[in-house]
Amino acid sequence: MEFHLIDSAGKNLYFPVNPEEVTIRREKGIETVSILSYGEFDFPSGEKVKEIAFSSFFPSVYDSGYCNYENIPEPHTAMNRINKMIQDKKPVRFIITGTPVNVLVLVSGHTTTLKGGEPGDIYFDLTLRTWREAKVHTKVAAKKPAAKKAAAKNGKTSRPDTKPTPKTYVVKKGDTLSKIAKRELGSSSKWRSIYNLNKKAIGNDPNIIKSGMKLVMPK
Repeated sequence: MEFHLIDSAGKNLYFPVNPEEVTIRREKGIETVSILSYGEFDFPSGEKVKEIAFSSFFPSVYDSGYCNYENIPEPHTAMNRINKMIQDKKPVRFIITGTPVNVLVLVSGHTTTLKGGEPGDIYFDLTLRTWREAKVHTKVAAKKPAAKKAAAKNGKTSRPDTKPTPKTYVVKKGDTLSKIAKRELGSSSKWRSIYNLNKKAIGNDPNIIKSGMKLVMPK
């Protein structure tokens, strides 16, 4: 079993001494909502970020009894590399060979300890948090028609057409202006108002209207 931290540049920090144990903490997010007169209620709000923690040390001298390899890093150099991973604020890959652990993490913190009886060795506690990319959905603004763009460029804003669409009537066989006025306007005496609006289409004789003719009706 080997423990590796690989930074964003591909540099591998291979831990020379395996930790005695690794703690992986998982939590379910809980959102507490207070409802007036009813009190507080807990609702699940998704899985929280996993936290991985372990402790070990960087020895100053290779010892075949507990070191994984001979060419071990100088303890201060190794700790500086971990500090740089924290400062870079970029995800790094954490691998424990022989296990399913192969994840992107952020190095969230570490604690170092120097012991008087073991000069040169650096003990540490390391905390990692699994990294999850934030996905943000952006709303694409609708394109303005060319006419609206030109108006906006000239400092003019188009106003909506609030004019009501006039009501029309299609003449049927046997219709007269009086019959249409009675049926559509409630009084046959209003035939003249229909004629005045459609005089150009009807002509000089209001008694002659053709089937299929479209008449504009008074408001």
